[in-house]
Amino acid sequence: MSDTITLAAETRDRVGKGASRSLRREGRVPAVIYGQNREPTSIHLEEKALVKALMTGHFMNSVIMVDGQRTLAKDVAFHPVTDRPVHVDFLRVGEHTSVTVAVPVVFTDEEKSPGMKKGAVLNIVRHELELVVDAADIPTEIAISVAGKDVGDTIHISDVTLPKGATSAIDDRDFTVATIVAPSALRSEGADTTDEAIEAEVAEAAGETPSEG
Repeated sequence: MSDTITLAAETRDRVGKGASRSLRREGRVPAVIYGQNREPTSIHLEEKALVKALMTGHFMNSVIMVDGQRTLAKDVAFHPVTDRPVHVDFLRVGEHTSVTVAVPVVFTDEEKSPGMKKGAVLNIVRHELELVVDAADIPTEIAISVAGKDVGDTIHISDVTLPKGATSAIDDRDFTVATIVAPSALRSEGADTTDEAIEAEVAEAAGETPSEG
């Protein structure tokens, strides 16, 4: 389960572009807390503390206590040149509210995959899974084993063991999470073999013996 992140915040008395620019010059980041049928609250955060929280790697799928309120980060805007955070949207959530979050996936047991032992490559289609979970039980990551997977095998969402109470936000199809694919060298080798087989079939049909060398 993801750890709860706590960020100190102060209420913004003024809003608008001019006020926001002034806050950023002071090392603060404008933000808003909304949701639960309550009025949005305009706040600002210390930029250093926010950047530190962002660098945890699970900022977007953790419960964040902001200004004493339980929230989830729904959007972080970054400056296009400096990449500094310039605004954050937080959504209020109850302790056991069902929320939709994007949870990173990690793959395990690669040494137990027959395909990968042959030099096959793990082609990751989805690096995150959108899950509907209890706000109190948001997982930090989803571990997916590739044990027993061979070249050409596909891992679908139905093959993934999700934490108790968690469901996929996409429920209308059994989508692909990853595939085990042959590297270019193996594919080329397979193509050469196919060409030789075709040449042999053509020669046999013409009553000829395939040339050697």
